[in-house]
Amino acid sequence: MKKITILGSTGSIGVNALNVVDDQRDDFNVIGLSAYKNSKLLVEQVKKYEPEFVSVVDREAARRVEQELLTFGVKILKGREGLLELSSYGNVDLMLNALVGSSGMEPTINAIRSKVDVALSNKESLVMAGSIITNLADKTDVKIYPVDSEHSAIWQCLVGEDTKEINKIILTGSGGPFRELPIEKFNTITLDRALNHPNWEMGKKITIDSATMMNKGLEVIEAQWLFDMPTEKIKIVIHPQSIIHSMVEFKDKSIKAQLGLPDMKIPIQYALTYPSHCETDWDELDLTEIQSLTFEKPDFIKFPCMRLAFDVLNTGGTAPAVLNVANEQAVYRFLNQEINFNEIPSIIEMACEKHDFVSEPSLDDILNIEKWSTDFVKSYHSKS
Repeated sequence: MKKITILGSTGSIGVNALNVVDDQRDDFNVIGLSAYKNSKLLVEQVKKYEPEFVSVVDREAARRVEQELLTFGVKILKGREGLLELSSYGNVDLMLNALVGSSGMEPTINAIRSKVDVALSNKESLVMAGSIITNLADKTDVKIYPVDSEHSAIWQCLVGEDTKEINKIILTGSGGPFRELPIEKFNTITLDRALNHPNWEMGKKITIDSATMMNKGLEVIEAQWLFDMPTEKIKIVIHPQSIIHSMVEFKDKSIKAQLGLPDMKIPIQYALTYPSHCETDWDELDLTEIQSLTFEKPDFIKFPCMRLAFDVLNTGGTAPAVLNVANEQAVYRFLNQEINFNEIPSIIEMACEKHDFVSEPSLDDILNIEKWSTDFVKSYHSKS
């Protein structure tokens, strides 16, 4: 039985991961769970899965959880330091990092230092500290299993293949809710429209990243670290149906693709049960019902966040960390209706241009740049 910890168990990925656990209940022992402040759902999860540890970042929520679980004998870890303590716990086989945003970077590093394999949904970890994380994983012989549907697809396509024979990897993207909206109308985009993704049900931050196409840019950076690919071998193709989750082209120009319904349980389960494809009773893909699959070139003018991601990937150093944090904070300001949709990429580009660049950053450098980028975006005055 595999002992696992799930960080972000009350979010979309965490809930789906526990659905996977339910489907393969004899295969997993849930040792730890964490949430930011959704105390109600976390308490329900603790009562069902009976973990040894639970982490609650928000201290008021932690008090509510503590009160509800007085008789359950679970150790409750509070605040950011509690999350970092849980992520450092070494007596587990696998940690699923389903946290959203830059807050997930240090927990990933902690797990690797503790020689715990990581199922990684938190793409920001590798975007911000790819060199540090991959070098540390090599030294500790820790495995990093991708959870994003795109990176899981590439991973599955590469099983049994010689990576030296890869011509390019192709990340597919739905194009988000504004794929067909003329750029002239982007200044009319409202929060409600941006949160209405055509294919996937995700958290608010990730949904906005899909609307700006920054999610695809972050995935490009993550792919470089996961698969040790140079920038010129990573491509984006828009695929509105979200059936092909990504592809790999080899030197003989043959292409492998991984297909499936847009259901995050599939890549989550593969990361948790690798190398097995366990039997499930989930909905299956019927290609005769889909009938057609279409593809388009990405529009880097309409969606400049993708261009910015390629730019910082080529720049390296602290540039990807600035892009990640500036995007995160700009998205939160948009969610709070403090800035317009069009201002998100502009703010990110300004932050990337104005920060004090470090070519080979340490973890302290990245943490410092995280604070600087956060302060920079928070001080931005909207033009609206």
